[in-house]
Amino acid sequence: MYDNYSAALYGTIHKIVQSDEMAQEITQDCFMRIWNKFTDYDKSKGRLFTWMVNIARNLAIDKTRSKEFQQKLKSDVAEEHVSIQDKDYADKHKPEYIGVKEMLDVLNPEQKDLLELMYYKGYSQSEIAEEFNIPLGTVKTRVRTAINKLRGLF
Repeated sequence: MYDNYSAALYGTIHKIVQSDEMAQEITQDCFMRIWNKFTDYDKSKGRLFTWMVNIARNLAIDKTRSKEFQQKLKSDVAEEHVSIQDKDYADKHKPEYIGVKEMLDVLNPEQKDLLELMYYKGYSQSEIAEEFNIPLGTVKTRVRTAINKLRGLF
């Protein structure tokens, strides 16, 4: 399972936390959560991969909301992060590896921005509506339309 899904989960997590070290730690926690909660998976509610990505995304968002993460942001000195030297390894650990970026590119900018805020930043639809002064119904419609368009691509 790790060999098949770790790159995709790591890429999703890394997109949210923007830190190699934290993404690795959260990926490990994610697989532990999957292992411990596997009996909670209900195939009638969705695909295994979707269930796993939701666990990864939720863990990453929880981490960004934690005091530890907020403290790290405040105390972090702006320093360059060492990039991964092995390009093949780096490519396998990005959401682009599974085609997510290309799929989002087919959406119009409004839809793409909304999905990125929801899935990578952890915003709720209500928070988006409030922050960007958009009616909640409009946010819901745009998100539903975007998801239906992506569903057609899958």
